[in-house]
Amino acid sequence: MNIDFFIAKRLIGSGNYKSKISSPIIKIAIISIAIGMVIMLISMATGFGLQHKIREKISAFSGHIIISNYDTNQSGLTLKPISVKQDFYPRFKNIKGIKNVQAFATIGGIIRTPADFEGVILKGVDSLYDWSLFKPYLLEGKIPRFGRQKINDSILISKTIANRLHLKLHQKINTFFLRKGSQKPQLRVFKIAGIYDSGFDDFDKAYIIGDLKMVQNLYKWHDSLVGGFEVVLNDFDQIDTKTNDIYESIPSTLNTESIKEKYPLIFNWLNMFDFNILLILVIIIFIAGLNMITTLLVLILEKRQFIAIIKVLGSPNKKLQHIFLIQAAYIISTGLLIGNIIGLGLIYLQKYFGFIKLDPETYYVRTAPVFINLKHIFLLNIGVLTAILLMLLLPVLLVSKISPVKVLKYD
Repeated sequence: MNIDFFIAKRLIGSGNYKSKISSPIIKIAIISIAIGMVIMLISMATGFGLQHKIREKISAFSGHIIISNYDTNQSGLTLKPISVKQDFYPRFKNIKGIKNVQAFATIGGIIRTPADFEGVILKGVDSLYDWSLFKPYLLEGKIPRFGRQKINDSILISKTIANRLHLKLHQKINTFFLRKGSQKPQLRVFKIAGIYDSGFDDFDKAYIIGDLKMVQNLYKWHDSLVGGFEVVLNDFDQIDTKTNDIYESIPSTLNTESIKEKYPLIFNWLNMFDFNILLILVIIIFIAGLNMITTLLVLILEKRQFIAIIKVLGSPNKKLQHIFLIQAAYIISTGLLIGNIIGLGLIYLQKYFGFIKLDPETYYVRTAPVFINLKHIFLLNIGVLTAILLMLLLPVLLVSKISPVKVLKYD
């Protein structure tokens, strides 16, 4: 065993550790570091969790990147169709990192019941649509099989629309559509195959999902025409790079728009979480560092005789400073260990039981989501330990100021 670590451990574990002065101070230091670690872990897990959850929800309804014709349409409705005969469909051959390319089209309509009505947007998709992001939000029923030769009249509606219009699973509903150039509304009867709940009111209030062939039929389009394409990426963090790569590889008549560009207010709000998390980490590490400085100073002053005796025996100042830094690292590590156990325990409880609720109108989710990244947790522990030890380099210099002659003479 390293002699410095052995001496430091003996110093902490000896009867001297039970000192009326140092014992409570060391315990307070350990508790403060543990509490700080719990707060930092929860801040990271909930902050990153909210970012990931909202990204997933938007991606489930819009993909990551949207390819469409140039227009100024902000309503989410298709104005001008695109041919599916594109080099990039159904997959990009020269761009890596793309999970799926899926065609879609949208049209506005009104669901009419005997007692009420509701304006909706019918989003048509086909057999190539990636449902992996959407499935977690399906509450009842099942996802219909679209893309067959015959038009499928099954649809998915949100829990919000179902509650407003008092609709049930497998119920048939009348929906009216009015396309440009047509005077008479077109009636279509749909069967509710599934009910979803994303908790994202912007989508839940508006969208029903059905067969792409139905939208093509309503618009009187040929089967080769669609409203646009959604691109799903393997890694969201590459969205800016892939948006530029896709834009450069598609025809000049088409435009690309990432969901970050389509929903700038939401993503600007999400980006603020990075700064808030960093600010919390810096403040807590600084406070923990100040607490450890106080603890170390008390230990050094209390161990004056120990320092004097070791100096008389020929130990250099750097060796003694090293011993006290090891002692500080031992205290910090104990606090970090306790903090990790408590913090991760609370995070996993929230992950599996969701006891902390949020207002979906403000946070777009009903339960506080958590995201656990073991790499982030490891780096946080190493960073906290390193940062606090660096803060202790200055006060540990006090060891060199202690004179063995004065200490042994007066103590």
